[in-house]
Amino acid sequence: MLYELARPLLFSLDPETAHEHTIALLHASGRLLPAGRPEQATPVTVMGLEFPNRIGLAAGLDKNGEAIDGLARLGFGFIEIGTITPRPQPGNPRPRLFRLPQAHAVINRMGFNNHGIDALLANVKAAKYRGLLGINIGKNFDTPIERAADDYVACLDKAYPLASYVTVNISSPNTANLRQLQGASELDELLGRLKARQAALAQDHGRYVPLVLKIAPDLELAQLADIADALRRHRIDAVIATNTTLSRSRVEGLPHADEAGGLSGAPLFEPSTGVVRALAGALAGEVPIIAAGGVMSGEQARAKLEAGAVLVQLYSGLIYRGPALVRECARATGSFAETPESAPAPRAAADRGPSL
Repeated sequence: MLYELARPLLFSLDPETAHEHTIALLHASGRLLPAGRPEQATPVTVMGLEFPNRIGLAAGLDKNGEAIDGLARLGFGFIEIGTITPRPQPGNPRPRLFRLPQAHAVINRMGFNNHGIDALLANVKAAKYRGLLGINIGKNFDTPIERAADDYVACLDKAYPLASYVTVNISSPNTANLRQLQGASELDELLGRLKARQAALAQDHGRYVPLVLKIAPDLELAQLADIADALRRHRIDAVIATNTTLSRSRVEGLPHADEAGGLSGAPLFEPSTGVVRALAGALAGEVPIIAAGGVMSGEQARAKLEAGAVLVQLYSGLIYRGPALVRECARATGSFAETPESAPAPRAAADRGPSL
């Protein structure tokens, strides 16, 4: 109810200004109010972690971890912050965020604007939140693509002690050549380096932090098959499907539809769910799938699970539906029971790393 009253005011502001005010309000509420609790549902174990419900926050809303405690009050089963890069960077010039209200959609070309990983980790340490926290990592815009792995490894090193899991973002359309890392040879090299570093860090820190890969929706079936192959071969712990899309087929003719950047929101639901379904078939339960893209209702969150996902993330839906969407989705998916065919196969201890 409160969000229904506040939304017209927020929508009267420039989208990025509204976003900044929202983060500031969430930051203040997290500092001043008691700690939040996740919406209660049947817990589910994924990647060796117990999630109190299946609904999480997607990366992008809280890039710097400034509003973790406020976000925790909304009922999420897990929170993902970032994308973060080794060094601070301003991102692309403004304006770079656009609403398409007729389609319940958003276009962004933010460009990994963030304060750098050291600032994010300081915010994580200051937060009261003790739930499951994903940290989403990327490369700086001026790091050559052939040295991208150096940035990812640097972020993994720093994020590892404080993260519940680390997401490797190679699918944003707003950093030049980034999606090139989804190619078979580039992906093979990147995942090989990250898994080797993960194994060393598990020994050093005495705990295993899962690695997750976030992919784009704009992939052919052959590319998805290659990615599924790489996920299995490198024993990646989960995959997020999907990031934003470059397609405009579902928003043609609308104001701002021709803006450069990634499209998210309701028009992404069908294509991203198609990727979940294709991955589920290719992976045959060997790697868990976290679905993101276009969820605007509890029914749609459940549809992601029926397509083969085990967890669901929200972002653009929150802009149009507000915090009530979190609890609606948690309740709609709370009683979901995976079939033996769809449930990810348990990993052997040797595959996961040291049991500590």
